[in-house]
Amino acid sequence: MGHRGRRFAVALAAGGVLLAGCTGGGTDDGGGGGSGNREAATDRSDGGQGAPPPGGTSRAPDGARRDTGDEAEGDAPPAADLRSTFALDVDTASYGYAKRTVAEGGLPRPDTVRAEEFVNSFRPGYEQPEGDGFAVSADGARTGPTADGHAERGDGDGDWSLLRIGLTTRAERDDAAERRAPAALTFVVDVSGSMAEPGRLDLVRASLRTAVGQLRDTDSVALVAFSDEARTVLPMTRLGDDGGRGTVRDALDGLRTEDSTNLAAGMRTGYAEAVEGLRKAATNRVVLLSDALANTGGTAPDAILDQVAAHRADHGITLFGVGVGSDYGDALMERLTNRGDGHTTYVSSRTEARRVFVEELPRNIGLRARDAKAQVTFDPDTVVEQRLVGYDDRRVADEDFRDDRVDGGEIGPGHTVTALYAVRLREGAEGDVATAAVRWLDPDSRAPREETRRIGTDALDGALWESASPRLRTAAAAAYFAEALRGGAGDLPGAPPLRRLAGYARDAAADSGDSAVAELAATIRRADALGAPEGGDGPYGDDPHGDSTYDRPPHRGGLPR
Repeated sequence: MGHRGRRFAVALAAGGVLLAGCTGGGTDDGGGGGSGNREAATDRSDGGQGAPPPGGTSRAPDGARRDTGDEAEGDAPPAADLRSTFALDVDTASYGYAKRTVAEGGLPRPDTVRAEEFVNSFRPGYEQPEGDGFAVSADGARTGPTADGHAERGDGDGDWSLLRIGLTTRAERDDAAERRAPAALTFVVDVSGSMAEPGRLDLVRASLRTAVGQLRDTDSVALVAFSDEARTVLPMTRLGDDGGRGTVRDALDGLRTEDSTNLAAGMRTGYAEAVEGLRKAATNRVVLLSDALANTGGTAPDAILDQVAAHRADHGITLFGVGVGSDYGDALMERLTNRGDGHTTYVSSRTEARRVFVEELPRNIGLRARDAKAQVTFDPDTVVEQRLVGYDDRRVADEDFRDDRVDGGEIGPGHTVTALYAVRLREGAEGDVATAAVRWLDPDSRAPREETRRIGTDALDGALWESASPRLRTAAAAAYFAEALRGGAGDLPGAPPLRRLAGYARDAAADSGDSAVAELAATIRRADALGAPEGGDGPYGDDPHGDSTYDRPPHRGGLPR
């Protein structure tokens, strides 16, 4: 492989695992297959200890896993860590912002690329549960050589597999018995000078007008605007009251851009208004719409984060962040929503705004689970190693899985979370590969619940790019793309060169009929072109998919070498 291939390939370290959050529920292609027995949800508490490790290992005081065989200490190296624990998260902003940046002829900064959010952004095709808890799905495939003998970088002897674990809540139904609780939403809108750029404040106004049309008469809305200062434009107003919707729309139409961005003042006033309009037995949520580029007032992130956390703890008010703008404070928005027990997305068009505020509105304002955490324990008899990549700020200590005082993630109706693991199996391994568990608190009673599933080696049959479901191939393509944009420093094995990866994504789009996946393929191709030297003849030689010519957008910097 030449230097261009090395630039885009994902380096193989000792092992690799990608952990990703996914929105978009529903079953569209049976992608939630796999093997193993599914255990009923239980209410369990064991003093905050994690699930017992599989037989043959134990946990040392430092948290590392150890073999418990007859070998004397020092005769063999300690076993690999075969357990991972994380707070569930359903953010998608990283992919949305990267997609816009590439479309405009640039490449996102590596520190804004989070692979789990790339995978978040595509429908996974999992089955939904019948009740109010989670369904646990699993499927996988080998990353080894293809039928024509081609092996991607890092596959070695082809002993690596990708394992996809899906956690899904039931989508909201239309019948009266399933209608969600009322919502009290405080929209906090950035009207600073930077929001005057086309596609910012005008998009926000259109988005919120759409949302007001979708909300129910039992819902309430307040509106706060901020620039160098913050002001309450509209106190909490019940939409079903006489003229309620018209009053809200008039307030939105009156928003105009002003001066600097005092995000701290906006959050402070927004949460104060949310507390003033707090409704019992309702979902109380602040919705921040901003480019998150704070430049005046309390710009220190910790001060803003602390006040968000305090209102979450004291009043149970959660935060939903909607990012806009070609310049976007991605890191701050993500930290805000993590601290505020919420999630974030990014919109750059009215089509995307309609998706967020119409198609996905129930999951963005409702709750199925509070403080949700997952724990995956691999069987040392079948698994040699695995490693977690991504979700760096959502990891949880293994022993805190059942400590309900430890913060988890808030999950709405129809949300999904995907954990994509790279696993190296022992030679000839058969039987259980892992046990996946999810624990959460009921949003009303706060009672803890759990669901678990065992996963067998037969879930990893087949070759990834040849026989896996189109949804699994899509998740893999999104993950590999993110790792390439980060500079190829990740640990996901079998990374194809970007041109070939675009072809794999295009094949998955054709098989699933999903236009969003076709857009992913096009975005990968554009990113590949942006990294090519001027006048280059293509980085990887012949295109195996027979499409060797494509439009090259303006060169504005290459991927990291």
